[in-house]
Amino acid sequence: MRIVFAGTPEFAATALQALLAAGHDIVAVYSQPDRPAGRGRKAKPGPVTQAALDAGLPVEQPLSLKDPQAQATLAGYRADVMIVAAYGLLLPQAVLDLPRHGCLNIHASLLPRWRGAAPIQRAIAAGDRETGITIMQMDKGLDTGAMLLKQTTPIAATDTGGSLHDRLAVMGGEAINAALAQLAAGTLTPEPQDDSQACYAHKLNKHDGALDWQQPATTLARQVRAFNPWPVCYADQGETRIRILAATPLPAMAAALRPGQVLERHRDGIDVACGDGVLRLTRLQLPGKQPQTPQDLINGGRPLLQTGSELNLL
Repeated sequence: MRIVFAGTPEFAATALQALLAAGHDIVAVYSQPDRPAGRGRKAKPGPVTQAALDAGLPVEQPLSLKDPQAQATLAGYRADVMIVAAYGLLLPQAVLDLPRHGCLNIHASLLPRWRGAAPIQRAIAAGDRETGITIMQMDKGLDTGAMLLKQTTPIAATDTGGSLHDRLAVMGGEAINAALAQLAAGTLTPEPQDDSQACYAHKLNKHDGALDWQQPATTLARQVRAFNPWPVCYADQGETRIRILAATPLPAMAAALRPGQVLERHRDGIDVACGDGVLRLTRLQLPGKQPQTPQDLINGGRPLLQTGSELNLL
């Protein structure tokens, strides 16, 4: 089959490479326009664009697929199917109808559980025990199309947004290759989604990283894992913003605690009282510094996170 691939970030690049490794006929690759990056703010190809260029594939980077000329260019590739993974552009109905088998999406959740832009991180933050990949037949709704194939993976207590992303990216490549094999054999069976079970995975922003010490320690620990490596959780002490890269929830103490109070600072962690339980901070980053352990902080002599001090409340 003639395949057009559409995607932009590393998650999608992994799927593209899996399709190429399987020997599929990729006739064109669509990706977001190059963005300024680095100190010089020069335009830099995204992961999918770079992977396509490395493979010698034609690359298209329209600003919109609503444009008639962009649709005419896409039609000229005469695709049997379009594979979409974290592309970032809306596909109008005219585009969905162009390929003979329509457009298949590689979605990083067990639909309909998490629809939207950030299903990986939202699943961890919500305390889900499992997630996975859904290959979906795209329609005009937001991740509402019929489900064609699923692969499942447990969410470990040590998983971060980064580690789960990388695992699901590999699974996405495996799943789309399996789906294409079934598509060619005529054995794909569409399954409608139950809209009543759907949750919306809002796009991440920097404010998602703010820790509310009045929340339970278990909730905050999941938040720290979910938003590592981006946007990264943080807490303020006075005017200093402290990034929190790793933390462990501890049981509540017998005495009533003030949320945000530093209960103890020692080499194994910095224990902070929460609305329920205690959060032990085990890896931190101060402004302008490299990530460090609590022992590094103690050795550095910085008057931050001292026992008895308090972190700002939201």
